[in-house]
Amino acid sequence: MSSGDVTLTVRLVRSFEHRNFRPVVYHGVSLHQTVKELMQFVKNDVALRTGLPPPFKKYKYDTMKIIHQAHGSKTNELVVSLEDDDKLILAEDSTLKAAGVANETELAFFCMDDYRKYKTNPVASW
Repeated sequence: MSSGDVTLTVRLVRSFEHRNFRPVVYHGVSLHQTVKELMQFVKNDVALRTGLPPPFKKYKYDTMKIIHQAHGSKTNELVVSLEDDDKLILAEDSTLKAAGVANETELAFFCMDDYRKYKTNPVASW
């Protein structure tokens, strides 16, 4: 593993309201790739990954947001924090390193339309 390679956890968020998500861990991720490249890699991997329910494999993920950094504070929100979107949502053309991603960062991968809807009415239903 080179100095630019890290371990990331990507939380695939299928539903904010139902707190339906699955974490997937990736080792040896290069911080020099763009956010867009990582998103494409994860989409390809998830589509082929065994053990994931079909709804997670076919979902329209289009946005990544930093949930948690190693040795940082965690949010009380169970799925993803609704705060600091301007700082924590990753720009597709940015490299992971420039976007603030480091070793053991946890990212949420979700559909922006679902996130916006949930943000206007952040109520969880069980």
